[in-house]
Amino acid sequence: MDFTNLKRFMDEEAQQQRTPGHAISVYLGGQQVFSYASGYADLETKTPLTGEEMFNIYSCSKVATVTAGVQLLEKGYFLLSDPLYDFIPEYKEMYVKTENGELVKAKNAITIGDLFSMKAGLHYDLESEGLNKARQLTGGKMNTLQAIRCLASDPLSFEPGAHWQYSLCHDVLAAVIEVITGKKFRDYVKENIFDPLKMESCVFHHTPEVLGKMASQYVRRPIPEEEIEREQLQTGGRVKRDRFVNYGKGVSHILGEEYDSGGAGIITTTADYVKLLAALANRGVGATGEKILSGYTIDLMRTDRLTSDQRPDFCWGQLRGCGYGLGVYTHIDPVLSGTTGSLGQFGWDGAAGSMAVVDPAIGLSFFYAQHLLNPDAEYYHPRLKNVVYGCLD
Repeated sequence: MDFTNLKRFMDEEAQQQRTPGHAISVYLGGQQVFSYASGYADLETKTPLTGEEMFNIYSCSKVATVTAGVQLLEKGYFLLSDPLYDFIPEYKEMYVKTENGELVKAKNAITIGDLFSMKAGLHYDLESEGLNKARQLTGGKMNTLQAIRCLASDPLSFEPGAHWQYSLCHDVLAAVIEVITGKKFRDYVKENIFDPLKMESCVFHHTPEVLGKMASQYVRRPIPEEEIEREQLQTGGRVKRDRFVNYGKGVSHILGEEYDSGGAGIITTTADYVKLLAALANRGVGATGEKILSGYTIDLMRTDRLTSDQRPDFCWGQLRGCGYGLGVYTHIDPVLSGTTGSLGQFGWDGAAGSMAVVDPAIGLSFFYAQHLLNPDAEYYHPRLKNVVYGCLD
């Protein structure tokens, strides 16, 4: 193995200011084989990124959430065909909003499988009437289950099971886990995933200590035309048309201190979160020797569940050639994807540029993070996969 090209790729991307900074940790056969960081943790102070910083990983949190969910599946607490209302009765009678705005009673019940596979018909509107109702009822201090119960009053986008739509499904799944276990979602995940795998830097909420360890979070903004013209006149050459603006370290998806977001709530380091991915790549056994999941359950997670009618719904550029399983993409066509890696490689990504990749066929896993809220994932993620695999032999 020679990771020279991965180091070069990351250095060049930071130097060309495609990202403020980024870090990666790679495991093979259950052991770390490479880690690296490049660029800045804070642009304003020119503080170098070391790889020890914490990041908001946004939707990469979903990998931990669905792992927690299928742990309960393999313990017999539910079947994927079970209706959601068995656990949260507010979802017993749901309505679908048609194209003309009419509300029609749903014919099908939302199933637990629909939650995992993003087919429930839910939305991702954090200011919806249902969630605002939860804010009003609790003075803005709603916990996960309170918020998800109120969410049930919002109409569905389509008949459950009919389409794939990215949504709050995994936040609802977190609430189901709370109902089944009688524990806060954060506590269940800590006790059953983080602690067994010695993931000591994984948390669900910001504290002063956590904020002090985080890399600064940025967003790319266009530079005003008058500034561009002035710079061109002064330099006589080409100039940048956008710049990084410090966004602060908050996450809008974390709806208060008592709300544990299954879809976007985890803050962690690359070195810590990759331990979960390494366990998934190793048939559920972590580097600690602790088994968190059966290999057969992992195979179920990464089995494509999209029908031919639903495949057009799953149209993100960075995931061409992939299907969708139980909360994760799964690699099904290397011709379409244009990326190396085994069939059945799986994972997910996050709003600030993070990416989780698991390849059980060769025992490979890696976790990559940057802190840029409008990253060019379609550019970064396929290239990064190819570079990592190219370093292996």
